[in-house]
Amino acid sequence: MPFLTALVVFVGLLCTLDLILTLGVIKRLREHTELLTAPPPTPAVPVGGRIADFATTTVDGEPLSQAMFVRDTLVAFFSPSCGPCKDKLPAFVSYARNTGAAEDRPVAVVVGDRDQAAGFISSLAPVARVVVEDPEGAMGLAFKAEMFPTLLKVAPDGEGALVVTDNQVELEKRPMAGAAAAPADGPHSPA
Repeated sequence: MPFLTALVVFVGLLCTLDLILTLGVIKRLREHTELLTAPPPTPAVPVGGRIADFATTTVDGEPLSQAMFVRDTLVAFFSPSCGPCKDKLPAFVSYARNTGAAEDRPVAVVVGDRDQAAGFISSLAPVARVVVEDPEGAMGLAFKAEMFPTLLKVAPDGEGALVVTDNQVELEKRPMAGAAAAPADGPHSPA
């Protein structure tokens, strides 16, 4: 009889432990579901937000500052260590290749070591003005780029300040070209 009592107590404890573990798994699944269904974070600079002053140099040695943005311009921030950046790169290149006359040549900022960024640079250089900088670089700080990839459209406002016109750029939508698309090495605003 004591053996049977001990066995019943053991099975009861085992069932209680199983119930506790099952409740823990259910809680974790709910947390993961919330993370997966949450909307993606929005960039730090809202539409209409001003971009701080910056001055930098492209990989081609051309100076680049906010004064050189004269029309609607796509600015993208990538990191070589970012998986979604690698996924988004071909769509950005395609979008940039088809940028119309109503837009300036896009700017691509690669945040990280220049050696690691070599693949990004070779893909981006034919279609965009490319800047490589550290995480605390001038453009990253000015645009408050803390997540990658970050895609923003910017343009000067009526006072000449550079402001964000779109912080949810969809690369799958082709830019509207009022005229034929300008070639990547053709005329564009000073870079």
